[in-house]
Amino acid sequence: METIESWQQRIQVRRKVKGIAAALLPYDSQGRIAEEEFAAHLQATHRAGLTNAVNMDTGYANYLTDAEKRRVLQITREALGKGAPFVAGAYVEGREGEIVSLYRGEIEQIAAYGGTPILFQTTRLHGMTPSEKIAVYRAVCEGVPEVLGFELGRMFAPNGEIFDEETIAGLMEIPPLTGLKHSSLDRATELRRLALRDRLRPEFRIYTGNDLGINMIEYGSDYLLGLATFCPEKFAERDRAWEQGDPAYYALTDALQHLGNLAFRAPVPAYKHSAAVFLHLLGRISTDRTHPLNPQRPAWEQELLRDCALRLGLLS
Repeated sequence: METIESWQQRIQVRRKVKGIAAALLPYDSQGRIAEEEFAAHLQATHRAGLTNAVNMDTGYANYLTDAEKRRVLQITREALGKGAPFVAGAYVEGREGEIVSLYRGEIEQIAAYGGTPILFQTTRLHGMTPSEKIAVYRAVCEGVPEVLGFELGRMFAPNGEIFDEETIAGLMEIPPLTGLKHSSLDRATELRRLALRDRLRPEFRIYTGNDLGINMIEYGSDYLLGLATFCPEKFAERDRAWEQGDPAYYALTDALQHLGNLAFRAPVPAYKHSAAVFLHLLGRISTDRTHPLNPQRPAWEQELLRDCALRLGLLS
């Protein structure tokens, strides 16, 4: 039986962390995608040293039209320049057709812009046996250079699913599948993912999606976080401090976690409005508008987040 002591022994000081920020898609005062501000935000994230992830939950993947998602890919490629890596969501929920073909179509489109696809889950796989799910993923990934997987708790979206261990083990055996974003918001579950990874495929990356437990990097997780889009430079600073053994890591990760605890309170999907409020407060986007279907925070959200920005040294 695993114990707290056994998990504490996992702590990996001075580990180099791979950080990915799920990019917020900003909107202008007319309710349109603020394309220039989006491009500037992608560039700032890249300069900070984090990889961008677009067409994710933070970028309203469940609300955008196919044309809008293609435009996001185009803006991303143009903003980052040739060869700069980025991740993009392959989202098929609600679409008709054979499931493998739908995913393959998404992958081909993302690859055309030079991105690495991450496979959003779909309710069409709910209820399948582990072997059936693994067979679908194997067919989807066949011949693709690199793909990322995704576990998404249903507090984020109804198409999400936290896999059983048999399914996870099978997914880790698919060579093109090089990592998995894990968003259960449960540390114990993620720690078990890490232990399984270490036994079966040590090079496989577990990207924590736990915005309420961002110190999972201490235990061997990398990260793909919506919270990182609030202030990518502070996440990069924190990662460097951990790698260098700098005690400044602790105050910085505490301040970032304080922000995460506020921004990701219930209802969780409203964190995207919190992100827009925060970036607007910092003067990095011109409005705090979101996609019209996204849940909203109260009018006093800015005052809560101002304290977080002060604590992080982003406002004076």
